[in-house]
Amino acid sequence: MIDNLESNYDCSQAGNDLHELKEQLQSLQASSDSSKESQDLIHRLENQIHFIKNKCDINP
Repeated sequence: MIDNLESNYDCSQAGNDLHELKEQLQSLQASSDSSKESQDLIHRLENQIHFIKNKCDINP
């Protein structure tokens, strides 16, 4: 997972990063673990995906 996303994020990596983040998100959503930690991680992944799409002007 990408640990630090900042305003100076390099959009040239967006394709690879989004692919990796979406795979991690799907994996977590498919698991039956509904702990607070898992839910927090899901929200973090969703936020990272949204940040990259917004920063790099990527449409769904």
